[in-house]
Amino acid sequence: MSDPLTHQPTELATLLAGRIADEQARLRLFADYRERKAPHTVRRQRAALRLFGEYLAEAGLSPGNVAEAVEAWRGLSWGIIAGFRQWLLGQGYSIGSVNVRLSTVRTYATLATQAGVIAPEQLLLIKSVRGYSRREAKHLDEQRAQAEQPCRRGHKAAAPLTLTQRQATTLRDNHPDTPQGRRDRLLLCLLLDHGLRCGEVGGLQVTDLDLTAGELRFYRPKVDKVQTHTLSRATRLAVAAYFEQDALPLGPLLRRSLKSGRLAAAAVAMSERAITARVGVLGRAILGLAGLSAHDCRHTWATLATRSGTPLDRLQDAGGWASPAMPLRYIEAAKIANQGVRLE
Repeated sequence: MSDPLTHQPTELATLLAGRIADEQARLRLFADYRERKAPHTVRRQRAALRLFGEYLAEAGLSPGNVAEAVEAWRGLSWGIIAGFRQWLLGQGYSIGSVNVRLSTVRTYATLATQAGVIAPEQLLLIKSVRGYSRREAKHLDEQRAQAEQPCRRGHKAAAPLTLTQRQATTLRDNHPDTPQGRRDRLLLCLLLDHGLRCGEVGGLQVTDLDLTAGELRFYRPKVDKVQTHTLSRATRLAVAAYFEQDALPLGPLLRRSLKSGRLAAAAVAMSERAITARVGVLGRAILGLAGLSAHDCRHTWATLATRSGTPLDRLQDAGGWASPAMPLRYIEAAKIANQGVRLE
């Protein structure tokens, strides 16, 4: 008969090793999950978690970094998640954006449950806090219209605003020679001269611009491809001024600004939300237009390009569309319906 005491040290060592392994797995849980996801998915989820963190802070919960620390999810309940959904609606986000952000929160809550931070029964309740169906979204949008709720963030308006060439040039070029002004000028160049999406602009790094070659090389998440644009003359001038005085050696291209108008010393990028808000501020200040968005700038770029005779296939490639369906929307109907139609 073996002595049970002789097995005790081995069993304790195995138990201790298992606990250490479990703890290391918990610490790496979120990182391991993100390593298996596409870059654009990771960026979208990080943006959603930043918003979730803002909501928790406003609610006085201040849990910590919900994007990195699984322990930050301890104590989060279905009621808190339901409150987040309502908060997003109150902030003016589109139904589609609300649904996407809720999906991210549910995904990370599932991971936190796997780590033992959230109880399985609580996860079932959290998963019951779902987004809105198409029919529900229609009813909510009708209610918002009746209540005259402000424009919905993360939503492309049914009829985007198209600037004239003169308005676009004025908005692009009229900025003070200050750190914030030089950054704003570059921001508008990227939107109006290159037709970048808001998220694409926010994801740009300093190293994406090669001033010597006069090129911008960047990633387009919607079509999962890297593209190169030749810089317009206005963009080259804006880049040169910004690089000389304001840009950091490495990190995000467009730095967040402070209330004083100075740029943040740390390498903190402008978020999509900040870009949209800034375009709205500049549209009112420079052109006297209310509600101008980054998408309006992209719409203007595409519309002016088609008016100048840009072929559809070139517009599709330059704008980063997967099919011609979207750029076709920017081709205006001719006053004479059969103008340009050739039979011979």
